[in-house]
Amino acid sequence: MTASSIEGFLPVLSAGRHRNAKRGACFMEYASYLAGERWSDRPACTHPSLASLARLVNDLTSDDARGGLSQLIPSVVGLTGDDPRIPVLLSVLGASSALPIASSMRQGALATGLIRCEQLLEQWEGPEVERARMRIRAAFLMAPGTEAWAKDFIDQVSPRGAQILVVNDEALLRTAAIGIADACVLDADERLARLLESAIDECVEIVHPVSIEERVPALV
Repeated sequence: MTASSIEGFLPVLSAGRHRNAKRGACFMEYASYLAGERWSDRPACTHPSLASLARLVNDLTSDDARGGLSQLIPSVVGLTGDDPRIPVLLSVLGASSALPIASSMRQGALATGLIRCEQLLEQWEGPEVERARMRIRAAFLMAPGTEAWAKDFIDQVSPRGAQILVVNDEALLRTAAIGIADACVLDADERLARLLESAIDECVEIVHPVSIEERVPALV
């Protein structure tokens, strides 16, 4: 079989869900295809938080730039597990990336989410946790006033002395990804791709700390 005929069997990245590969594929449907799983945009081969971000980046990236995401697809295959840090760390990564450039309408939700993530980080230690703390601090420095607003908001809506122990990572990641896509920047596609690549790297360190040679080979 020639290279061109093989290419004809590969699904094409496009936005949304697809019934089968002939109709195209989103990022995670393509991952399920590579993993040999049932066709799905929520395959078992990838952590749900990472898969959620991948779907968002796929759908929010422009048609012209979406094809470039294909090189990242093999990297998410096998990145799964039940480590409770992953949803929080990915939420921090997404919200801190979006906060400085997002519209004021979304900054409140992002800043509030970062405060809650920071509370959750207190129960863990390690280099990945320290990176997350630094990301939060850097994001607030780049978005003056948002931290104070978020703390005031939490004080108003939470009982005195109560500590929020959960973060809706899917909602926070959605707000972050849309915030980047809709921001008044010229490189939104590049920012979304970097966010997904950084999220994959974070998961690799936690779930699958192996050398790059041992990871799934890139698409050719």
